[in-house]
Amino acid sequence: MSKLVQGYEVVIGFETHTQLSTQSKIFSRAPTAFGAEPNTQACAVDMALPGTLPVMNVGAVERAIEFGLAVNSHIAERSIFARKNYFYPDLPKGYQISQFEIPVVQGGEVSFFMEEGKETVHKTVRLVRAHLEEDAGKSLHEDSSLGASIGNGRGHSGIDLNRAGTPLLEIVTEPDMRSSDEAVAYAKELHKIVTWIGICDGNMQEGSFRCDANVSVRKPGAELGTRREIKNLNSFKFMQQAIDYEVRWQIDQLEDGHAIEQATVLFDPDTGETRSMRTKEDAADYRYFPDPDLPPLVIGRDWVERVKAEMAELPRVMAERFVTQYGLPEYDATQLTQSKATAAYFEATAKACGQAKLASNWIMGEVSRRLNTGDVTFDNLPVSSAQLAALITRITDNTISNNAAKQVFDALWSEGSQDAHDATAGASRVDAIIEAKGLRQMNDTGELEKIIDDVLAANPKNVEEFKAGNVKALNGLVGPIMKASKGKANPAQVNALLLKKLA
Repeated sequence: MSKLVQGYEVVIGFETHTQLSTQSKIFSRAPTAFGAEPNTQACAVDMALPGTLPVMNVGAVERAIEFGLAVNSHIAERSIFARKNYFYPDLPKGYQISQFEIPVVQGGEVSFFMEEGKETVHKTVRLVRAHLEEDAGKSLHEDSSLGASIGNGRGHSGIDLNRAGTPLLEIVTEPDMRSSDEAVAYAKELHKIVTWIGICDGNMQEGSFRCDANVSVRKPGAELGTRREIKNLNSFKFMQQAIDYEVRWQIDQLEDGHAIEQATVLFDPDTGETRSMRTKEDAADYRYFPDPDLPPLVIGRDWVERVKAEMAELPRVMAERFVTQYGLPEYDATQLTQSKATAAYFEATAKACGQAKLASNWIMGEVSRRLNTGDVTFDNLPVSSAQLAALITRITDNTISNNAAKQVFDALWSEGSQDAHDATAGASRVDAIIEAKGLRQMNDTGELEKIIDDVLAANPKNVEEFKAGNVKALNGLVGPIMKASKGKANPAQVNALLLKKLA
């Protein structure tokens, strides 16, 4: 969707709930594993039994620090936990422990590249904050597993408290996005960051990475419009559909003379529509106040520096290195650092063959195309980096043509990797396929010249047209030559010899 829709500017901000990858909950020792039987992973603290007290999970704090460092945020030396008061059946305490006035992560930005028309543009979304909080439980209705277990028939509901107390890092942006495309690109980049640094598994289907989109529209230059929050978007596809529908709905409302009421809405994938869930609350409605059971969270600079020293190379840093070290375009470098596995595969291939741009082209082209059509990932790729490097080497030393290389790649993909990362074995396997399929290019100039002479003699009309200035007539000669050589002639060599003889 473009930035201006029917004369209106779209304004989008995001709140993303990132489930942290700790083994236990944020304020208790209860486990966080997904898929357990209902209410088997909820302890006395999670159930808010009288006399229980929360104890901060150090691992959750360290993951918040890692995220702050990854997005150039300020890590607060002192932050405070608050009680956010609201009632839900799956919130036993009647309040959620969160951070309000002083969050642990403040400011920062997420930068990414995206396609706009035929151009690749650089975008930056500013972050307001990222704060630690606990998740609520889950209500299960009617025919769900828990609902069915507590009675016969329909109309029953049950509460599963397994998720209650699961550590979350809520990441809040400024309203910097101006289209659904931009919003999805931001969400994908954020997803890449949190999974890359390992603070979240990123499983959207299991609710580990849930996005809320605050959407409003306005006339260009006007004040910000009234926003509606689309809750719990757990797929990039639905995210785009939900935002596009909400934008059209708000514009239709305004064009019909109706005011937009601030509200929380849900997206229904079956109908492709958003529907209002409740009037949107403001901070005052939650009656925030400091939690008396939790002291301020104090993070010393030595702790931050220790976490920083232990962090792996960040994707944006690695992308910059790929540009300077390997001479790649920024777009290539960004695409190749979408995951650690992709980046590692590229770097191993580029170092082995010494042709970084060709390695990038093959990975972003042939390899990615096949990954998109099957269940294979970079972690179990049938063609090893050593094999791809050997294949690229045989292209650059003119052993095989690009078309022949695709046939070799097909064979490698079908048989599966047999050499892991052994460069010698990789080259041997590639050479063996080339010989078995008879794909080696014709490098005998004398034999090639004889084929060219025969084709020129058989096609005098094309020769006359070329000499008369019709450059396209050359194509009518190249085809028969390649056919006569059974595809083994080097196209560049064919062109060079043709032009020499025609001159």
